[in-house]
Amino acid sequence: MTQKATYPFSHTVGGRTFGFQHLADLMAKATPARSGDRLAGIAAENAEERVVAQMTLADIPLKTFLQQPLVPYENDEVTRLILDEHDAGAFAPISHLTVGDFRNWLLSDLATTETLQQVQKGITPEMAAAVSKIMRNQDLILAAKKCRVTTAFRNTIGLPGHLSTRLQPNHPTDDATGIAASILDGLMYANGDAVIGINPATDNVAQVCRLLNMVADVISHYEIPTQSCVLTHVTNTLEAINQGTPVDLVFQSIAGTQAANASFGIDLALLAEAQSAALSLKRGTVGNNVMYFETGQGSALSANAHHGVDQQTCEARAYAVARKFSPLLVNTVVGFIGPEYLFNGKEIIRAGLEDHFCGKLLGIPMGCDVCYTNHADADQNDMDNLLTLLCVAGCTFVMGIPGSDDIMLNYQTTSFHDALYARRVLGLKPAPEFDAWLKRMDILRDNDQFQLNHEMSPRFRDSLKRLMGPA
Repeated sequence: MTQKATYPFSHTVGGRTFGFQHLADLMAKATPARSGDRLAGIAAENAEERVVAQMTLADIPLKTFLQQPLVPYENDEVTRLILDEHDAGAFAPISHLTVGDFRNWLLSDLATTETLQQVQKGITPEMAAAVSKIMRNQDLILAAKKCRVTTAFRNTIGLPGHLSTRLQPNHPTDDATGIAASILDGLMYANGDAVIGINPATDNVAQVCRLLNMVADVISHYEIPTQSCVLTHVTNTLEAINQGTPVDLVFQSIAGTQAANASFGIDLALLAEAQSAALSLKRGTVGNNVMYFETGQGSALSANAHHGVDQQTCEARAYAVARKFSPLLVNTVVGFIGPEYLFNGKEIIRAGLEDHFCGKLLGIPMGCDVCYTNHADADQNDMDNLLTLLCVAGCTFVMGIPGSDDIMLNYQTTSFHDALYARRVLGLKPAPEFDAWLKRMDILRDNDQFQLNHEMSPRFRDSLKRLMGPA
């Protein structure tokens, strides 16, 4: 479609001028194709317009994102957080670059792990999202691989050469025996160093406290160097803390706009209150990162709170919220919202790589729930591909669920065996403290091949009845 060259952003190709109404429009049109942006009516009309938008975006100075907020400053506390806490000193070494120059710099030998850590707080989510839009998948993998983010609570997450897992023992009725069986199964496959995290089927304070006490008992009894979490609303966790329940990590789903977070029933002040409460318990042994956040492309759009901004940029803005609270863990639940937002395996794979890259570039301990819903045009082979690509890129953690099938949330994700595959094929290990515990418990053989002990550890066998009993 030919446009007059009167738009703030335009580009002429072969005598045709393509115009873009504003920076948010340019960003949306430059985004690799996905169903969510088509649903929102902001995607490029065709591949030609998308490529021209990417060419135009490549010439935009990074400084522009500080001068032209995509979501109005006066209306959005996430925008205020991003701009008010922007570190001009950290930004200075890259402040002269355009988006295209920034991509070239990220892929060059000048952008070392140490250098990226130094400029990290000078990069805004919009800058990260913009550069990701003009990067190939291999670019996202290479640049993310350079980014290292280390956090700690009862073990150390994110070290080079390590891949952690969240053991997710969900049960459709929160049955204690079923949850305990899944925990045992996961531990026997060396899963659970990131967290033993349960999505409660019945989400109320009493049930949350019961589950937290149960998992705390398991961790204490076996002296497992890991942490527990019940993925309930932050206000439930605050009440559990007030009741003296053993809370390790505070969980909350977050998004990239104030309005989207309001749809979750949260704001920055509430998250700060929860972080302070969890820190006061002093339950960490090797660190004090106490927050766990989940995100996902499409959450702002599904809440009608995207302000015309594309879903991937909204997702990156959620990482500014996460960064504010120094979390132990953050993960995108990449295909969970459904095909209305990421239609097929190709879109899910691309989104997972984008999310991981942007999160790591912004300095958060980024993991991924490599997943899809049963009505999406995707299958487990797509997830195998994404899992492998993410682990090559240095992903912090992935999920571990019996048989890849979450029988409570009804979606498909990665199994205990999938994490075992990734660790073996890429030579990765669990968190070092957890790795040492696995060897002490005779679950893992003391060699460099990541071989499981196929005979159940006597210590586990003798205690099996206790673990499987009522909480």
